[in-house]
Amino acid sequence: MKDQYRVVVIGGGVVGSSVLYHLAKMGWTDCVMLERSVLTAGSSWHAAGGIHALNADPNMAALQAYTIDLLSEIEEESGQNIGLHMTGGLTLAGTPERWEWLQSAYRVFQSIGIEDCRLMTPKEAQEACPIMSTDGVLGAMWADREGYVDTTGTVHAYAVAAKKRGAEYYEHTKVEELNQTAEGWEVVTDKGTIRCEHVVNAAGLWAKQVGRMAGIELPVSPLKHHYLITDTIPEVAALDFEVPMTVDLEGFTYMRQDQKGVLVGIYEIEHEHWAMDGAPWDYGMELFQEQLDRIENELTLGFERYPAIQDVGIKTWVNGAFTFSPDGNPLVGPVPGKKGYWCACAVMAGFLQGGGVGKSLAEWMIEGETEADTYCMDIARYGEFAKNKRYIRETTGQFYSRRFVMTYPNEQLPAGRPLKRAPAYSDMDAAGAVWGTSWDMEVPLYFAPKGFKETPTLKRSNAHDIVGAECKAARETVGLLDISAFSRFEVSGPKAEDWLNGMMASRLPGPGRARLAPMLAPSGRLKGDLTVMNWGDGTFWIMGSYYLREWHMRWFNDHLKDGVQVRDLGEEICGFSLSGPNARKVIEAVAETSVDLPFMGVTEADIGMIRARVARMSVCGELGYEINCRYGDHITLRRMLLEAGAEHGIREIGFNALLSLRLEKSFGIWSAEFTQGYTPGMTGMDRWIDWSKEFTGKAAAEAERDGNGPAQTLVTLEIDADDADASGYEPVWHKGEKVGFVTSGGYGHTTGKSLAMALVNTDLATPGTDMTVHVVGVERPAVVIPASPYDPDGKAMRE
Repeated sequence: MKDQYRVVVIGGGVVGSSVLYHLAKMGWTDCVMLERSVLTAGSSWHAAGGIHALNADPNMAALQAYTIDLLSEIEEESGQNIGLHMTGGLTLAGTPERWEWLQSAYRVFQSIGIEDCRLMTPKEAQEACPIMSTDGVLGAMWADREGYVDTTGTVHAYAVAAKKRGAEYYEHTKVEELNQTAEGWEVVTDKGTIRCEHVVNAAGLWAKQVGRMAGIELPVSPLKHHYLITDTIPEVAALDFEVPMTVDLEGFTYMRQDQKGVLVGIYEIEHEHWAMDGAPWDYGMELFQEQLDRIENELTLGFERYPAIQDVGIKTWVNGAFTFSPDGNPLVGPVPGKKGYWCACAVMAGFLQGGGVGKSLAEWMIEGETEADTYCMDIARYGEFAKNKRYIRETTGQFYSRRFVMTYPNEQLPAGRPLKRAPAYSDMDAAGAVWGTSWDMEVPLYFAPKGFKETPTLKRSNAHDIVGAECKAARETVGLLDISAFSRFEVSGPKAEDWLNGMMASRLPGPGRARLAPMLAPSGRLKGDLTVMNWGDGTFWIMGSYYLREWHMRWFNDHLKDGVQVRDLGEEICGFSLSGPNARKVIEAVAETSVDLPFMGVTEADIGMIRARVARMSVCGELGYEINCRYGDHITLRRMLLEAGAEHGIREIGFNALLSLRLEKSFGIWSAEFTQGYTPGMTGMDRWIDWSKEFTGKAAAEAERDGNGPAQTLVTLEIDADDADASGYEPVWHKGEKVGFVTSGGYGHTTGKSLAMALVNTDLATPGTDMTVHVVGVERPAVVIPASPYDPDGKAMRE
């Protein structure tokens, strides 16, 4: 072992081994992996080893599909048998709602390129898995690319393949200390000190301690997980094929064959955390005693689903620990504020996702960005709030217990909430606000009568008419929306304008004006759909999506230059917006200084006794104003605006109304129409680009503009829907061929139409083109319509 490497990977499980392999594969061979015990010690050795391409998040599904394709390659490259069994798999639905969801999910998987799925009747499912009882099963979904691997063999295959490419790994080498230096990091081990440029935390159950060595508190926690392996089952032994991986969603179990018996795993409702501050250093190849009382109900359901196991013995019980993040996805990427420190941890499904994680992290380190959109596992999707132990306990426990529980799009889950609340929260709550969450902030979804309760559903909910009334207010009188959950960054310093000019692809606004500003990565893909405000005093604001605060701040800091300061105002500034034809009357009634602003004008103004920053703009497509104030002024601002607006028909509205209103204007939003996987040409953001200047990503954007253009283009669809609307990732068809997918959808309460935005093949992105869209699993007629079905000329917001 040398005393200096380019990269030190800490942890010799499946994730660390995959990271090492991909770094070497991409040319960084001066890398070493350190394992305090032996390879696989921790979680990898006792994992069930299941693999499948299916995932509700299309980006995770793509990474999983990559991992599956990679497995046979590393087996051949390493010469190490990985015990790959591609058995196919079943997912069972045992309630009408679940069957409806499964039919809808089947279509979503088609959208994201998983073509080896099909729906099955209960009879077909039993033929595929003869040892299963289909009592209560309404239907199933089959996927070809499901199976399992030998976990120990797979970890060694990654490590051996990495070594063959020039990387190194050492067992029985414990990392004891990390010290940041000007050049990178000192890694202090029990075998000596190593200097390196990059450190990768792939420590699994010990990720918490390895984070703390660098002054980082990671939102991770281990939880215990049970599975059992039976003795030989005669019915299994008699088959001439392996039984498929089978997931019984209502029974909270998964099953696969193990030799001539089966393995049955349980996601128990009564979850149990373990070693929240990190596993003991001497833990590694141990298991916990099985806790039958804790899993009794799920175990009973499993024995009922697979009657053949009732007559045989249980050969092995496994009750081991796996590490989870609050949402169950991995924590990957560069840690903000810790240059050269990278995370590759909380990979709960390591054998399924480890290949994709390793690939993405290697790309990130070597090339500066990933091929895929990795926000779903980016560590920067969490902020300071996620370091709290109770938050971690509640959210990781909720994810674990709901692993097989159906979650509806309009369902609000309670863990880790309420956390941060805008100052006027109590007043809005008393006014009937129904709350959702954005990052750590409670946001009003809509305002309902006392005692109202929304029913979780895949279709239009019982809040539909309430949201419609709020949309009507914003269109006909004036709506008041809490905009505390908008991100705000202040850019200042003598080089602020020059820096912004290079960061943003658009022309910068002049003093007293605002402008929409796409921000690009060097690859030409989007890094933000932002709004830049020029206050005329040398300072600028950047406004964007609140939940991207940490993500955007990391990007800004990574590209910061001397003479520029960027400050996150998210803990200081909040506010309200006014939208509707009476918005001007309301704000002028309380303004002590002029708010006579042109469209996209900004100014500092006295609103009553509040010194506020006011912008004339609207996400609703109406005459609108955004009024930004200090946190301490929020309550007063709300009351003042409501009092002034009483004679003008003011009504408080929530974000559900905003989503409907923006669809009627064909206004895209981040994480739907705009992501770091899309380009300006695909999304229409290229119309804001100032091609005459230099900016990050210009060469790639020009190549798209001057080449053949994007293969797919964003359009607006009108769907002949009934009692449900598209929401995202539903397939779009033209003459029986899949030609795109929905990015977001909903009901346009003003137009009375079911609307969606979609990325479709560019040659079909013409208004009048007939399409079909699967909505909650049912194919519905659709047509491409001109953008902005409401007020296409934009007169309302400019008047």
